[in-house]
Amino acid sequence: MTKLALGLMSGTSADGLTICAVRVAPFKIICFKNYIYPKGLQQKLLTAFELTAPALSQLNYELGHQYAQLTKRFLKEFHIKKSQLEVIGSHGQTIYHGPHDKTPNTLQIAEPSFLRIALGVPVVSDFRAKDIALGGEGAPLMPFFDEYIFGKKEPKILLNIGGISNFSLVGKNIKTFGFDAGPGNTLMDLCTQQFFNCPFDKNGDLAARGNADKNYVNKLLSQKYFVQKPPKSLDKNAFGADYLKRYFSTKKFANPYDLLATLNYFTAAAVANQIIRFVPKKHQQELVVSGGGCYNKTLLKNLQNCLPHLRVSSTLDYHIDPQAKEAAAFALFAHLALHHQINHCAYATGAKQNTILGKIS
Repeated sequence: MTKLALGLMSGTSADGLTICAVRVAPFKIICFKNYIYPKGLQQKLLTAFELTAPALSQLNYELGHQYAQLTKRFLKEFHIKKSQLEVIGSHGQTIYHGPHDKTPNTLQIAEPSFLRIALGVPVVSDFRAKDIALGGEGAPLMPFFDEYIFGKKEPKILLNIGGISNFSLVGKNIKTFGFDAGPGNTLMDLCTQQFFNCPFDKNGDLAARGNADKNYVNKLLSQKYFVQKPPKSLDKNAFGADYLKRYFSTKKFANPYDLLATLNYFTAAAVANQIIRFVPKKHQQELVVSGGGCYNKTLLKNLQNCLPHLRVSSTLDYHIDPQAKEAAAFALFAHLALHHQINHCAYATGAKQNTILGKIS
């Protein structure tokens, strides 16, 4: 019987946990589901970087218990037996990411021992720490997965739009690399929550009603991060509430629709700016989008307008659901770690060498 690997992923928006079951060889996503967190947990996670040590420690264990409960529910819903599982890969929830601090660091929580006890299979977690120890940024980790799936084919830029946007460049005879490109959904979500009392702008319909200030966006793209050469990565708060307040004051815009339209365009233009600036022109052929942002039609339209020479597609065109991709990647990383195989692209993070990421419980 072919055993399955589970991947667990909670992104920068901290809205819930995505669980994905995969068959590794040949690679196939068997099933996945996103579970919304209980009321109040998301807010705790979004502000966790402000907590005292006792409160953060408690949250680490609370989230670990939550992961175990949701994973048991997932197995029951999809009729998967514990005996069918080989390993679980748990990314955890990023609380803080500081690769350029005096002591480079990154912190993901969700105590893995709860999964190990509840399900009785090895759990691989804390994937980013070893990369930091090797002098890397600790992110992005997705380029390895993108190379694993698409590396022997024509050049592709794999763009994930979560809270932050990040992309990888992969393809035959290409040295894989990738980095965080700029804002993802976070700025747009904050605006939508503040002015429209909605968690997010479904399909980009609200942004489509406004007019983007493209000249203003072009000025923002001269900021330090966009000019900085990769490897580079972002903390989830880099383009968060403080950035929104500082650079997108309502005084600058006639109405909330124009504000949201400008944020939407900013997200697309930042990605386009980084692709044009850092991806060799001969490899700018196809942009394959995943993450929650790929359902924002206005954002996809802006991406296509900013990158008219690229074909814009979705991972769904390649039989990988856009919302399952990251969780699926951590299932693969865990399988490889368990079998003592490299699951790391050091060139993307700036680490000294490729290694085996993750700690096994």
